Amino acid sequence: MIRRLFCTVMILLLAALSGCDGQATTVKPVSSETASLLMQKVQNDEWLLIDVRSPEEFAEGHIPGAINMPHSEIESYVSQLDKDQRIIVYCRSGRRAMLTLETLKSRSFTDVSHLEGDMMGWNAAGLPVDRM
Repeated sequence: MIRRLFCTVMILLLAALSGCDGQATTVKPVSSETASLLMQKVQNDEWLLIDVRSPEEFAEGHIPGAINMPHSEIESYVSQLDKDQRIIVYCRSGRRAMLTLETLKSRSFTDVSHLEGDMMGWNAAGLPVDRM
């Protein structure tokens, strides 16, 4: 009985915390066309693509046009970012990107999204990667 109640409360809590502002928080690179649009918007400075992995992970391979702002240092970058620019964050599997997303939203960033699938999904789809 207690376990069922706990599970129900956790599910409701997770549902309440996800997407509180009603805006989509993911960008899906489900096809090469969608990935091309993402890279075009980044190249034209319409969107800012932030890789929040470590510098070592970034050097091993990142999405073309992405800039590296490690999650552990994101607070030091906040003042350099435009709060009204479209920002898309990603990491290896999603955990650090979601933490960064919440940090940016709590600092009044108005258009920040998480790249669904992150680097693992990007690589699995065979999409282009830059290496340093």
